[in-house]
Amino acid sequence: MSGTDKDHTVLWDFYCTEGRKSGQWTKIPVPSQWETHGFGNYNYGHDKVKYKEQGQYKTTFATEPGWKGKHIFIVFEGSMTDTRVMVNGKQAGDIHQGGFYRFKYDITDLLKLTGQNLLEVTVDKQSANKSVNKAENGDFWIFGGIFRPVYLEITPETYIDRLAVNAAADGTFTMDVYAANLKGGETIEGQVQKLNGQKVGKPFKTIAQSDREFQQLNTTFVNPLKWSAEYPNLYRAVISIKSKNGAVLHQVKQKFGFRTIEIRKNDGLYLNGARIVLKGVNRHSFWPESGRTLSRGVHMLDVQAIKGMNMNAVRMSHYPPDQEFLDICDSVGVYVLDELTGWQASYDNIVGRKLVKELVVRDVNHPSILFWDNGNEGGFNRGLDNDYRLYDPQNRTVLHPWEKFNNTNTKHYPDYNYVANTLLKDADGGVFFPTEFMHGLYDGGAGAGLDDFWNAMLRYKANAGGFIWVLGDEALIRTDKNNAYDADGNHAPDGIVGPHREKEASYYTIKEIWSPIYIDPQPINEKFDGKLAIENRYSFTNLQACTFKWKLVKFPGASVKTTASVITLTGKPTPLSLAPGATGILNLKLPAGWANNDALYLTAYDVNKKEVFTWSWPITAPAKIAKAKIPWVKMPIMGKENAEEVVITANRIKYYFNKSTGYLIKVVKPNTTVSLSGGPALAGVKTRLKNFNYKQEDGSHTIEADYDGDASLHVRWVFAWGKPVQLQYTYRQSGDVDFHGISFNYPESKVTGAKWLGRGPYKVWKNRLRGQQFGVWYKKYNNGITGEKWDYPEFKGYHQEVNWITIENNEAPFTVYSDDKNIFVQLYKQDRANATLDRVEPPMPAGDISFLQGISAVGTKFQDAKDLGPQSQKNKLTGEAISGTLLFEF
Repeated sequence: MSGTDKDHTVLWDFYCTEGRKSGQWTKIPVPSQWETHGFGNYNYGHDKVKYKEQGQYKTTFATEPGWKGKHIFIVFEGSMTDTRVMVNGKQAGDIHQGGFYRFKYDITDLLKLTGQNLLEVTVDKQSANKSVNKAENGDFWIFGGIFRPVYLEITPETYIDRLAVNAAADGTFTMDVYAANLKGGETIEGQVQKLNGQKVGKPFKTIAQSDREFQQLNTTFVNPLKWSAEYPNLYRAVISIKSKNGAVLHQVKQKFGFRTIEIRKNDGLYLNGARIVLKGVNRHSFWPESGRTLSRGVHMLDVQAIKGMNMNAVRMSHYPPDQEFLDICDSVGVYVLDELTGWQASYDNIVGRKLVKELVVRDVNHPSILFWDNGNEGGFNRGLDNDYRLYDPQNRTVLHPWEKFNNTNTKHYPDYNYVANTLLKDADGGVFFPTEFMHGLYDGGAGAGLDDFWNAMLRYKANAGGFIWVLGDEALIRTDKNNAYDADGNHAPDGIVGPHREKEASYYTIKEIWSPIYIDPQPINEKFDGKLAIENRYSFTNLQACTFKWKLVKFPGASVKTTASVITLTGKPTPLSLAPGATGILNLKLPAGWANNDALYLTAYDVNKKEVFTWSWPITAPAKIAKAKIPWVKMPIMGKENAEEVVITANRIKYYFNKSTGYLIKVVKPNTTVSLSGGPALAGVKTRLKNFNYKQEDGSHTIEADYDGDASLHVRWVFAWGKPVQLQYTYRQSGDVDFHGISFNYPESKVTGAKWLGRGPYKVWKNRLRGQQFGVWYKKYNNGITGEKWDYPEFKGYHQEVNWITIENNEAPFTVYSDDKNIFVQLYKQDRANATLDRVEPPMPAGDISFLQGISAVGTKFQDAKDLGPQSQKNKLTGEAISGTLLFEF
């Protein structure tokens, strides 16, 4: 009757009572949210004033001759929020309250025998039931409209209404068959098949008894293929009602999986007898142009993002998703927490009981669903806890997300101390898996701090993982604001990916940390023997089912336009049999002479030949990297000095230094000026020039400057014929600092891009160094703000393990080489977000371009960086000398 998704809709007549485009009959696509089509008013859950417009829908449909003698149901997959359905002027049933649930009406007796039928649907955005509004007006967008498909379900007189499967890992199979209008004596028969139609086992059956609520089928299978996120083996049950003479009255098909879930108190979470750890994320059903009206394509994008980060679990925050999303989770292997809406407030008993039934009845047969969430963060109607088992023969555990309940501890946003210390001392802590942690507001959280948290969690015997908040930025394209993005200030820009699933840096950090094939990222040197310590963090997969490939590469120099590396050699390690949970040694079998290359890459592939992760190690030391060969004019280096400045001319380039500050002022080439200035200044420290000295010796020219104050800095510039300009610096600094190193200024308005050899292409924080690959990278300049602009990777920020960097600009590009390992380069400061929060926007050097030995960590929405673990602490300096060498080519 309606379309099937956001990309396939059907126009219905529509009337909106208030707000934009109200007071007139027009058309609207169904399914959709009316706000995204210019009707009514937008509301975020935190808004104090909630709009109460009503949408009135009309459409017609024809009675078909083949419907005679059959039952006709009209099914709504989701409608926000109170929905009254009229067919041919008569109400189909009670007004449905609750926005995220499938409901249906038997309209057989309301239809005309022939001709057109009028369907009228009235949808109130705000419910007449106060508990519905409190439960559903949470920390997310509130929409109105018929946002999921509407269709007719046509059944014979005697029919199967629904099924509830319990297929255990040991092959025990039970199915509750809810059949209607049985006369008694019919045969209920089942046949299990593989998805290709091949029969598994023999048919199994029972004789129907009309006085029972449901008919139960039972059988047992020998060694069935079990379902898990690693091996999502699915079967199909074909269930038939047969009359006494053997005629098939009705037949339905239902996919399912054999699996058994166990919570072992103070031990962990077990699936099919093996311990599993949930590496999960919270997910809103959301698309910026269409609200919660989605499509298979959007669902696939989300599942691909989840699996692409080496996650294996997703929590439905804070409402049940489209059925199609769960189907995909079943088929590709994602563990699911399915949730009844209740964001810090709960449904009352009357409506709550109806919605629990609708939730479980719809979703009960998905093997991907491990738990039911009875609300969120205090939105628990405890009187509903036992209702789930009424419809779920598997009797899945019911959770109260953020609370200790049913032998689980799902505490939200624990700090590092809780995970590393308090949790270990809790003798009755329950199986631990925070259903929200590592809050990803803007660029904080998600991957930042995760490494320390995860290592601490893995030490806890009853650890079962956790769920990062949240998958995507919930930034809506506002049709009332010239299609501007709106994430409601800092309420909704929390994603690991952007609104159109643009990947942030944390995506790749999580991908490495949560890789089921774990390699500790230790540096290698020329003495490396080609052997790597490796850990199998799968639950069911032996590493012999995975594959590995390595390659050795050489990188282009800074003066070469391409960023592509040259592969010199490739190979495969010795096959390794390593059981789940075991550690071992992976022998790469590197050839002789491997150390003559610039970098080593190792890629792991899973059982489906999809990349798990690619690790990379630099081989060539920064000081040994070849510099660009610049033709030198055979002229001596000249120096001029006056009261204010020193000017050194080398290779027809003039370098200006201010004698009162000691800083470089500018660099003048024959045809342009390079506006590099203001340095080297000690980043974040107030100093004053103590001594300045210019001298010539042995054909070279040197400038030396000494600074004191809150720290000391010694600078030595060396200009020698035929060599790049060299800057040597040494500083001594004490205390706990956010960052340390030296800075320069260069006008941001002149920058067009940057190319560098180092890890990239994304920026990093002190507590988010994992996930970036070593190589040559290029980025055009952009002014991206993580979570508010999605031109990723962002240009500005800290960049890791930089060996050289070329700053491209509209004056003349210049390159800076480092002779030192592990140098960070800061490129400007990201603009502050509109709804700023200091925790996720930590201090950065005042300079424009900085070369740093230490950088700042970032916090989360709820926690300062200091509460996120060892990697998130400030840099501790003891006053020992820290030295560095930079080489400049202009």
